[in-house]
Amino acid sequence: MSRHPRHHEQHRLERAGWLRAAVLGANDGIVSTSSLILGVASAQGYEGSVIVAGVAGVVAGAMSMAAGEYVSVHSQEDLERAALAEERAELKENPPAEHAELAAIYVRRGLERELAEKVATQLMEHDALGAHARDELGITRTLKARPMQAAAASAASFAAGGVLPLVVAWLAQASHPVPWVAGTALALLAILGAVAAKAGNAPIAPGVARVVFWSALAMAVTSGVGMLFGGRA
Repeated sequence: MSRHPRHHEQHRLERAGWLRAAVLGANDGIVSTSSLILGVASAQGYEGSVIVAGVAGVVAGAMSMAAGEYVSVHSQEDLERAALAEERAELKENPPAEHAELAAIYVRRGLERELAEKVATQLMEHDALGAHARDELGITRTLKARPMQAAAASAASFAAGGVLPLVVAWLAQASHPVPWVAGTALALLAILGAVAAKAGNAPIAPGVARVVFWSALAMAVTSGVGMLFGGRA
């Protein structure tokens, strides 16, 4: 039995992909739904129309995020499949050249030529396509494109973010919802920015300031448009 505990590291960079998608989806959900609610409310919309607009915004936004993410990631998946097919053909046609190419990659990363040759030989004997996919093409199991998973995650994160200001607007129907929705949205966005920065091991204050500033600007512009056109109606 080993006296030393097993050493395991989980770098923050490993979470960059899903963290970016989750933060982007939730952030968009909060900003888009809040801005829509504020725009309709500022146009002196009825209480019911504000809630209906918010619900429609959440549903439409979630579907739009899912569709956009699916198309984008599916295109990436198509590129990966084409690259792997090309690499598989090259390995079949000219294994020595592919071996030399893999060894050269390891030399550029700091290995001595002799050691790089041995590493390339052993890895290609074990899984030639996997070695080239990882070290030449940059395709790994962790970073592999998954269209359906990406679409579902984007839709869920947007909906989760969008429901929050919608609930606040529903609870504030008896009073004017603008200050309640705006204040709650900015507070939630500040928390979201802080959590994202903390999880990514980045400075918290700049992240919070950035997301709050641009989100407040988006909501202010939408409210202004609502008041402008509402006053003309």
